[in-house]
Amino acid sequence: MSEITELTLSLTAEDERNIFGGNDSYIKKIEDSLHVEIVDRNGTLHIIGDKEGANKASGILRELVQLSRRGTSIEEQSVDYAISLKKDSGLVKENVSDNVLVDIDRDVICHTISGKPIKPKTIGQKKYIDAIRNKMIVFGLGPAGTGKTYLAMAMAITAFQREEVSRIILTRPAIEAGEKLGFLPGDLQSKVDPYLRPLYDALYQIMGTENFIKNMEKGLIEVAPLAYMRGRTLDNAFIILDEAQNTTPAQMKMFLTRIGFGSKVIITGDATQKDLSPDTKSGLDVASSVLKGIDDIAFCTLTSSDVVRHPLVQKIVKAYEDYEKSVVNKQKKKAIQKLERKNRDGK
Repeated sequence: MSEITELTLSLTAEDERNIFGGNDSYIKKIEDSLHVEIVDRNGTLHIIGDKEGANKASGILRELVQLSRRGTSIEEQSVDYAISLKKDSGLVKENVSDNVLVDIDRDVICHTISGKPIKPKTIGQKKYIDAIRNKMIVFGLGPAGTGKTYLAMAMAITAFQREEVSRIILTRPAIEAGEKLGFLPGDLQSKVDPYLRPLYDALYQIMGTENFIKNMEKGLIEVAPLAYMRGRTLDNAFIILDEAQNTTPAQMKMFLTRIGFGSKVIITGDATQKDLSPDTKSGLDVASSVLKGIDDIAFCTLTSSDVVRHPLVQKIVKAYEDYEKSVVNKQKKKAIQKLERKNRDGK
């Protein structure tokens, strides 16, 4: 039987308001996840449980207090991530510090028009941001909700405002998903705008509508479908190719060979959400195989643990990952059994 340990942590009233959550939901989540009891007695938290669980809970709470005292709003995602870090035994291999959330929180990329800081929230996002700073071409791969495009947009706008680049170019393939472009009303711009809407939304939020429109009219910010990139050389620009899993190998090669001097390129995509026809190879898959090992190109793979949307999204992404793995394993098992039968019959 494990020895019961009791640890204490002193909190101010402000600390309690920030880290307890509505109806003490964050505290209850820590208790349920680590099988401990957390009791508040006159501003002192008593953490009771087996030694390992109590130490982990204490570590999480101390990190949340540090975040709170830095002025960071404590969100459910931060609590979930802190718990997952403490529970993941593989983190020793990652050489993760005890104050990893605080270290990540210090890395402010920029602020939205309303003053909200934009910063990475997970180890995977932090590595992605560091790669963008240090490499000329970065592939951001991973499921929905991991911040691939939004963080890339924040880095692009920051580089533009610091005059590190002279313009921003945002592009994505206008792939039809069940509805033909020709059947949609309006001119060509009206037809492709729905495909580019997520890029516009991020620009409005970070840069502000008025500032964005002004720079777009000057040609300093361009949002266009991928087809518009053909035949151009893009110098001194910050270029983002979004939804790259929907490119063909020819389109991806065309895009990568447009890059000129002084440019930075981010390519984002989710290999599990292709809208290409089943017999068409994805340019993202081919590029991942062909370009690995080339200096100044980085591949950053984000996972379900890096999802920063509603916690339910993280569970959905994880469920699909598990399902797809099981399907692949079944297919491999069937292929092996078929080969074994063939070998037996051939003898």
